[in-house]
Amino acid sequence: MTLQDILLHRRAIRHFDSSQPIDELRVRDCIKLAALAPTSSNMQLWECYHVTDKAVLSKLADACLGQLTATSASQMVVFVTRQDKYRQRARDVREFEIANIRRNSPPEKQEKRIKKWKAYYGFLMPFLYSRCFGLAGLGRKMLAQVVGLFRPIVRQVSEGDVRVVVNKSCALAVQTFMLAMSEAGYDTCPLEGFDSVLVKRALGLPYDCEINMLITCGIRLPDGVWGDRFRIPFSEIYHRL
Repeated sequence: MTLQDILLHRRAIRHFDSSQPIDELRVRDCIKLAALAPTSSNMQLWECYHVTDKAVLSKLADACLGQLTATSASQMVVFVTRQDKYRQRARDVREFEIANIRRNSPPEKQEKRIKKWKAYYGFLMPFLYSRCFGLAGLGRKMLAQVVGLFRPIVRQVSEGDVRVVVNKSCALAVQTFMLAMSEAGYDTCPLEGFDSVLVKRALGLPYDCEINMLITCGIRLPDGVWGDRFRIPFSEIYHRL
């Protein structure tokens, strides 16, 4: 399939054929492809839970308010953000980049580049992703406003701003997963209509993670597509400067 074929094939499917199971390993491979999606500063502050157990699927269907796409799904994949793991992720990326520099950079440039990555992932990323009841973000916001008087600077640094960044990065992985599933001949539906407390309880997730999106998976039935696809006219969303 071409990319255009994949995009045209992908629809939000509301009714799956429960008599046609889908291959768990192929879904897992699609999740591996989703892991190739870019994330802000390569922090990769997301995880997913591939649900195949019937009992857990039933709990998730209830958490999804009994929607047909959930009750008829063969499998589900729940994407969650894990901002609480920012120190671990920053450390992992820093160690990788240092090794990467030692393998691939000219010897005379290695120390300078290593110093840069140590500062970026050793200080800046922990500083940016830390949380303290909104106070950490308020301090960052005030600092950004002062520095912004003298030079360009990223100003979206409050705790709410950073939460948006983490969810945007996770959403890139979600979209990549759905396109990979479409290429594999499978169907999906992204859901945001769910009881997050019940989803966390069903999956045994910690309180401080956040459900980004729940993806139902299966093979579509004819009534699974609710009519023609609607999109705002391209002329209203495309602006050339």
